[in-house]
Amino acid sequence: MGDDSEWMKLPVDQKCEHKVWKARLNGYEEALKLFQRISDERSPEWGKYLGLIKKFVTESNAVAQLKGLEAALVFIENAHVAGKTTGEVMSGVVTKVFNQPKARAKELGMDICLMYIEIEKAEVVQDELLKGLDNKNPKIVVACIETLRKALSEFGSKIVTLKPVVKILSKQFESREKAVREEAKLLAVEIYKWIRDALRPPLQGINSVQLKELEEEWVKLPSSPPKQTRFLRSQQDLKAKFEQHQAQGGDQSDGETVATVDPYELLEAVEILSKLPKDFYDKIEAKKWQERKEALEAVEVLTKNLKLESGEYGDLVRALKKVIGKDANVMLVSLAAKCLAGLATGLRKKFGTYAGLVVSTILEKFKEKKPQVVQALQEAIDAIFLTTTLQNLSEDILAVMDNKNPSIKQQASLFLARSFRHCIQATLPKSVLKPFCAALIKQVNDSAPEVRDAAFEALGTAMKVVGEKAVNPFLADLDKLKLDRIKESADKVELPGGKKGAGGGGAEKKPAAKAPPAEAPPKSSGPPKKSQHAAASKVTVHLKHQRPLLYYRDATCLVEYVLSFQAEACEDLAAGVLPASCLQQLDSANWKERLASMEEFQRAVETMDKTAMPCQALVRMLAKKPGFKETNFQVMQLKLHVVALIAQRGQFSKTSASVVLDGLVDKVGDVKCGGNAKEGMTAIGEACSLPWTAEQVMSMAFAQKNPKNQAETLNWLANAMKEFGFAGINVKAFISNVKTALGATNPGVRTAAITLLGVMYLYMGAPLRMFFEDEKPALLAQIDTEFEKMKGQSPPAPSKSTKKAAAEEEADDGEEQDEDGGGGGQDIMDLLPRTDISDKITDDLVSKISDKNWKIRKEGLDEAAAIISEAKFITANIGELPLALKGRLSDSNKILVQQTLTILQQLATAMGPGLKQHVKSLGMPIITVLGDSKTNVRTAAMTTLQAWVEQTGMKDWLEGDDLSEELKRENPFQRQELLGWLAEKLPTLRTAPGDLMLCIPQLYACLEDRNGDVRKKAQDALPMFMMHLGYDKMNKATGKLKPTSKDPVVAMLEKARAVMPAKPAAPAKAGGGKGSSETSRPPSSPEDPVPPPPSKDKDCNGLKKPSSKAKAATGTGKTLKDDEDKSGPIFTLIPNAKEQRIKEEKQLKILKWNFMTPRDEYVEQLKTQMSTCFAKWLQDELFHFDFQRQVKAIGVMIDRLESESEATIGCLDLILKWFTLRFFDTNTTVLMKVLEYLKLLFAMLNRENYHFTEYEANSFVPYLILKVGESKDVVRKDVRAILTMLCKVYPASKVFTFLMEGTKSKNSKQRAECLEELGCLIEGYGMNVCQPTPTKSLKEIAVHIGDRDTSVRNAALNTVVSVYNTCGEQVYKLIGNLSEKDMSMLEERIKRSAKKASAPPPKQVASERTRREQPTNPNATFLRKPAQDDLNKLNQARQNAHHSEPSHPFIPKEFQLDLDMIETDQSGVCELPDLVQHELDELDEPINLPEPKLRAVSPHFDELHNSTASTINFVISQVASGDINTSIQALAQIDEVLRQEDKAEVMSGHIDQFLIATLMQLRLIYSTHMADDRLDKREIIKLYCCIIGNLLSLFAMEVLAREASVGVLKDLLHGLFTLMLDGRMEDIEDGQQVVRSVNMLVIRILEKSDQTNIISALLVLLQDSLITTAGSPLFSGAVIKCLWRLIRFLPENINSLNLDRILLDVHNFMKVFPKEKLKQLNSDMPHRTLKTLLHTLCRLTGVKIMDHLSMIENRNESELEAHLRRTFKHSAHLSGGKNDRGNEKGGLRTDDRLSKAKVSDILTEIFKKIGSKENTKEGLTELYEYKQKYSDADLEPFLKNTSQFFQSYVERGLRIIESEREGKARIQSSAGEHPKMLSVISNSNYEEVKPAVYYERLKILRQRQGLENTPQQRPAISSLLTSKPSVASSTDMLHSKLSQLKESREHYQQEHNTHSHSPTQTHTRSALPATNLDDLKKRLERIKNNRQ
Repeated sequence: MGDDSEWMKLPVDQKCEHKVWKARLNGYEEALKLFQRISDERSPEWGKYLGLIKKFVTESNAVAQLKGLEAALVFIENAHVAGKTTGEVMSGVVTKVFNQPKARAKELGMDICLMYIEIEKAEVVQDELLKGLDNKNPKIVVACIETLRKALSEFGSKIVTLKPVVKILSKQFESREKAVREEAKLLAVEIYKWIRDALRPPLQGINSVQLKELEEEWVKLPSSPPKQTRFLRSQQDLKAKFEQHQAQGGDQSDGETVATVDPYELLEAVEILSKLPKDFYDKIEAKKWQERKEALEAVEVLTKNLKLESGEYGDLVRALKKVIGKDANVMLVSLAAKCLAGLATGLRKKFGTYAGLVVSTILEKFKEKKPQVVQALQEAIDAIFLTTTLQNLSEDILAVMDNKNPSIKQQASLFLARSFRHCIQATLPKSVLKPFCAALIKQVNDSAPEVRDAAFEALGTAMKVVGEKAVNPFLADLDKLKLDRIKESADKVELPGGKKGAGGGGAEKKPAAKAPPAEAPPKSSGPPKKSQHAAASKVTVHLKHQRPLLYYRDATCLVEYVLSFQAEACEDLAAGVLPASCLQQLDSANWKERLASMEEFQRAVETMDKTAMPCQALVRMLAKKPGFKETNFQVMQLKLHVVALIAQRGQFSKTSASVVLDGLVDKVGDVKCGGNAKEGMTAIGEACSLPWTAEQVMSMAFAQKNPKNQAETLNWLANAMKEFGFAGINVKAFISNVKTALGATNPGVRTAAITLLGVMYLYMGAPLRMFFEDEKPALLAQIDTEFEKMKGQSPPAPSKSTKKAAAEEEADDGEEQDEDGGGGGQDIMDLLPRTDISDKITDDLVSKISDKNWKIRKEGLDEAAAIISEAKFITANIGELPLALKGRLSDSNKILVQQTLTILQQLATAMGPGLKQHVKSLGMPIITVLGDSKTNVRTAAMTTLQAWVEQTGMKDWLEGDDLSEELKRENPFQRQELLGWLAEKLPTLRTAPGDLMLCIPQLYACLEDRNGDVRKKAQDALPMFMMHLGYDKMNKATGKLKPTSKDPVVAMLEKARAVMPAKPAAPAKAGGGKGSSETSRPPSSPEDPVPPPPSKDKDCNGLKKPSSKAKAATGTGKTLKDDEDKSGPIFTLIPNAKEQRIKEEKQLKILKWNFMTPRDEYVEQLKTQMSTCFAKWLQDELFHFDFQRQVKAIGVMIDRLESESEATIGCLDLILKWFTLRFFDTNTTVLMKVLEYLKLLFAMLNRENYHFTEYEANSFVPYLILKVGESKDVVRKDVRAILTMLCKVYPASKVFTFLMEGTKSKNSKQRAECLEELGCLIEGYGMNVCQPTPTKSLKEIAVHIGDRDTSVRNAALNTVVSVYNTCGEQVYKLIGNLSEKDMSMLEERIKRSAKKASAPPPKQVASERTRREQPTNPNATFLRKPAQDDLNKLNQARQNAHHSEPSHPFIPKEFQLDLDMIETDQSGVCELPDLVQHELDELDEPINLPEPKLRAVSPHFDELHNSTASTINFVISQVASGDINTSIQALAQIDEVLRQEDKAEVMSGHIDQFLIATLMQLRLIYSTHMADDRLDKREIIKLYCCIIGNLLSLFAMEVLAREASVGVLKDLLHGLFTLMLDGRMEDIEDGQQVVRSVNMLVIRILEKSDQTNIISALLVLLQDSLITTAGSPLFSGAVIKCLWRLIRFLPENINSLNLDRILLDVHNFMKVFPKEKLKQLNSDMPHRTLKTLLHTLCRLTGVKIMDHLSMIENRNESELEAHLRRTFKHSAHLSGGKNDRGNEKGGLRTDDRLSKAKVSDILTEIFKKIGSKENTKEGLTELYEYKQKYSDADLEPFLKNTSQFFQSYVERGLRIIESEREGKARIQSSAGEHPKMLSVISNSNYEEVKPAVYYERLKILRQRQGLENTPQQRPAISSLLTSKPSVASSTDMLHSKLSQLKESREHYQQEHNTHSHSPTQTHTRSALPATNLDDLKKRLERIKNNRQ
């Protein structure tokens, strides 16, 4: 009991595993109760028992086992995870349950098996049961068989796969155990119920007694098929239907029929090739017929196997073919035929490869009369037909249809009749049927009755299969008697399987009923009918010996028939409709009477009723003497006009046409009558079809010798083709006449022929030329010229068409063309004359190709290639060449493999569509070559494969299991190539054969292949397979995979399902039937991949009612019901529903719509919310897994948007949420439809004045912004349009916030687009749009200027420029501190934008309003910026904007110079503005005058003024083009101007603009073109040469050269130095020459430029190069060399220099690089250069130089001033006025300075210490600290007398101490700033700026602008009044920092105090750069020195 109490406390799952059986029993009982209690199949409780279920089943205690089995059964029935246990539990059931003695255990075991089948695990269960059959325990075997039987009985043959069961069944009949045999017998009976006679062949091998018993049992079975009684979980709909039938009682006959099973599928394939007698091929060639017979009999035995293993049967087939074709012994022929039949039956589709080889031989052998031979041959050819298609055999069959031997013709027709029986409409298209019908019609008229009967039978069978309507067009020329005979044959035909043909039953009567109206005239009034009957009665007298009248369908046909035989009756008929006088005067000798007669004739025809007009009688009267030999042209003209009238108004037949055509052609070349003749021919073309008329006219014209007639006939035909179109034209019929015309001596005929060819080229394309390859070169050149004219033109739409009388035939022709691939151009390959080369493919050639010696093999291949190329176009019959070439594809010599592939490509071009029949024999081996290890061989194989597919299409490649066999090969190369090819081709197919499913197991294997490339290709191909096979089929196929493989494959299938492409839409049919086909089309086809636009949807909806009525009429009421359901409103407007949803979300009752990727719970929540206000059908469609259904649903929403606008707004939040889910899909079709709807939705919301709520915006806008970064342009374009529209219903400032969030994305495209949108918002709505504050927003935006991605950088710069355009200089304050690089980029961009401050504030509101009210293009956002490199479009846009200036303010683009601004600056039409209105500091362009304000001048004046300047601007803009050729052309044009001195002046005012464009191009070459390996480097050199040449020309003219401003010169020199130092130039040919040219150019720039500007530019450039640590020392060296050169020429140029500017630049340089810092550089050259420059200036100007420091603020702080003073050693009077100032600021610290004597003493002491060995280090430390304290101390006197070694020792020691101190300072000062950054801070920030400073600067600026009387000085782009020393800057940083002046000063003062009070802190330069304190100390010291 103690033990019991122990296990009783345990949990249930532990009890089940307990070692005590009672504990386990108790555990099983409790588990059973627990399982019965759990209601949720997905409860986590089930998971606890997953690993225990096998133990429940395999329990060793019999009592406990029963309970365990019961619990296991309940678990399997209810747990959703039960499927995972199938394998282990089933093996346990088989081995541990089926052997139990208790019946209950066995019964429960079977129930478990069946339950597993019910939960979709049938395959695993079946596998385990079949394994159980191999068990030695007969009990287990019996139980397994019984379970299989029970499963089959209940679930049926669709669930239980019978093939493996049947395979092992015969083995069970051999068992020693009677129980097993009995159970096997019962199973065989059960299987027979389901598959009937298909079971007989597999069981033929069992004991005859057992077979007899089975036969007896089978006979007893009921004839009605069995039904499934138990259903899978996925078949619950079938279960419900079954239960309903059961409830109704009685057997329902309309239940699901049992799928018939092919016995062939149940058989095991037998391998026979290895079993052939070894001497078979010798014996079959033996001379003795007995030996040959022996060999054939051996084969016959082997071919009696019903299923054969696939293999290489080519040699065997050829041997049998030879016997059939050449053996004289008929017995052997029949034996060989039986062998072939056996092979075809056993191999089925795999024999299709060899079908083409033998069919022609068998057909020709039908000349044998002996019945046994004929029968054997019939059986063989019938069996072969089933392995291939009729299309593949068509050429061989048609070839023998014209044979002289009637037996062959008869048997060919009978074979066709038998073949047609196996066809259906789909497999017997008109394109295949047409040539057969034409051949059979010939045989219908054959003299041999047996041939005629066979032809009737074949035609009748065709009619039965495809219907009378389809066949009738081909039987138009047969008389009624023969037609009736064909119909009789059709009625007798019985199709296999009781199939109803398309022509059977009622369907057959309909065409017959329709036929008379097509032929008969429409009903007319009484009198004409009488006259017609009268006419008919008049001629009956002539019909005594003709066919009875009932043969003809109506009177008109009768009349036409009579007239064709009885010409003399014409007058009687004509007399009935024409006046008597008219007939009498027709042949009068007097031309006037003939003319009068013709006029009466014309009037009579014009008034005659169409139905009563006897056309043939009338035209015969016209042809009556003199007929068309009429000599009077007036009469002739009228006669020809009457012919045209008759053809137009009457029922004009081909017979009537034949009467007059010859006469018309005879007159077509007549000058006076030609026009009328052509009119008549055109009318006949309308009546009898152009193709027929053209053929007749051409043959008649070229039967004459009149060149004029021939030329005009050709001209008429060319024109007629344009009028009628090309449909149905039989090119072959008159191509020989065109060739004759081309060879004519008359040039007019040749010209007309070439013109006709040009028209034909429009329709047929390039293949037309193939007909004329053999013409003379001169003629061919003319033809090519004509074709060239026509290239790119499209054929005109037909203006004329054949009349309805002949329309039926033509329409059918059109249909047939549609099916066959259409007209003209596509059928050209069929029209080409082809050569049969089979006789050239000799046995000798084939043996050569197969020879052992590779050289001989190569010879053979060369010969084959020569034969094909010589023939050009060949028939499909190429003898035994395919098999010979196939062998070479696996040749060990790769060169021969490649040669074979080349031949196969040749073959594809030469054979055209006939290649199809060789796909299996030659095409598949090409795929095998894709597995070759050599890349070039694989590439050649892929090229060949593509060439073949172009000719054959894909269908033949996908049929059969050949493709799956190829994929089975575990060759990674072959797999990846083949899968890649399939992934490319499958999406282009509208349908694919079902055999594609055979490739799926191999595809799944490839998904797990070891090779990564194979796996990737398999994943790419997965959606393409799914597109044709469907997700369900492919998912079901995963059931056969191992559990470890299944899950990843299923996951991949789910992914593939999301990206599965749509099937291509059916091509639109051309021709007259278009309209009707459109109206009968269903509203939207499921195959349409792209939905129709809204307007079309509406049309389609309009069609729904009639179509649904039609369906109701036919009895399909369900569709009507669906349509009615969908006709109601799609949205339900529930009051306050949206408010309730908002409230629930706020209270967190529902999930907030906020996620990175949508989870299932969000989707479910949305479904629940939508269910209340969406129509159920719409919601189902919106959440359907098929994207096409979603597209249709959105289409409906688009249609109802206007009509249900109020309800749409009520559900707006839900609609938008659903759209956000679609943003996460990858299907572009759905996304584009979504965006289409959103554009319409926001337009509607704007019209309704609706305002977006925060709730709606938060649920939608962030997800919309995700799509801004979409890779597809078309999507981004639409999203931008939606964002534009969004600002009309939601505040732009709030949109701004969302966009700011979007800029934080990892997607660079999204960041760039969001930044662009922000810029557009700022331009459109002003700075108020920036939220939360402009400062915060702009700082975040400015961060992106340093982004890695170019597009993001550009977008950020553009946005900041937009701000600059809005608020001017304030932008620098808003963006905060930027790095040097970013700031220089920004300044460059602002400079280029050339955009001045916008209109004054009062106008801003109005302009904002107009901007908002402007009609916006939905495809463009706010004010979109153009692409940088599209300069042509930019200029175009600029001009357009210029024209529309009055209504739309022009915003310059950020990537473009504002050329208009530059132009207008040059004009004289301006007035000086009021200076108060302008910020004079904003001087970013070298403009001589302030910004002008335009006067109102006439547009005409503007155009005149702008013409030259605009041209120059346009050309300059092209210099910076990304396209090299465009740039070169622009440079060439500018060079042309510069080289002519009289024209060069027009460039004045454009120099900076041109230089900027040039240096942009230099940068583009350096960064882009030089790095592009695809570009030819010679092109780059050419471009460099053009640039350098232009610049040399420009700088040769001093006047123009002096216009270059500082900033531009600095950038230009930077670009040129970069080019000189570019190492890549060394590797390019002529690169060194370019560098030498640049050297020369730089010298010229130094000489010719404005000397002030060039010195300033070089100083700034030197400063930049020294700041940039990464800069090359060579670069700064080059700048220094240039400065030295300029210093050398200073004496000559000193008077022209603006010294104030130069000294300001030197001051800025020294501020960034004080003397100490300069000395620390690796090279002392910069320091020496600066000293030399200043020294030279001092030497040249003397003391006066001190007066040129006016531009330097706080000059007393300037190191420059101190340097100059030291240079002059000036006395105190020079600084007297300034000392007071110095004392004011520095007096407080005077005590800190030391007297000069004391300084000398201290330094002497220090140097003594350094000199002694012991105290060296101490001395160096003291010297370092002294230098830090007194930075301007002069050490020169103490060092000048020492050795060079001592000096370098001291410098080195000081550097070491400095580096040590710097390291410590960095560690100690955590708050310390970067030294470089601090060094850049301007000292002016710490000084108070007085108004006088601004006044001084204003004065200077006024001088610059010519507003003072002082001489004008050119302003500079950079370095004017600079407070921040950086590249090309102006006063920007000064403005931005003035506002922070006080605060900064206090901050640094405080920081200094902190440091100075710290005892451990050392005041090194790196730890704390110059503060106010240090500056004051320095100044005080300088004052003292000066006084001394």
